[in-house]
Amino acid sequence: MKHIPLVLIALSTILLAGCNKQKVAIDEHKEATLNAIDDRKVKVDAQAKEATAQADVNAVIDKANIEADRTTDQARLDADKKQAKADAIAAKARVDAENK
Repeated sequence: MKHIPLVLIALSTILLAGCNKQKVAIDEHKEATLNAIDDRKVKVDAQAKEATAQADVNAVIDKANIEADRTTDQARLDADKKQAKADAIAAKARVDAENK
């Protein structure tokens, strides 16, 4: 009977130690999960910054292409305008030549 309290204390110590190991394992798992999530957040942030920078570059390229297209179209229209004037002058010259 004298050993019963000692045995109970020993058993409760073993049980508490087992519970503490489980709690420590749970905390370690939680920390590992949180660290993994933080790592993914950092990667997502980096990817978003890279995508934003690429979008900015693409916008500059698109604007340059639009400006080049505008310049090309205006040059073509100017050439068409000169051709139309030249055609009109030639047509008038033919009319004058026919009337002489």
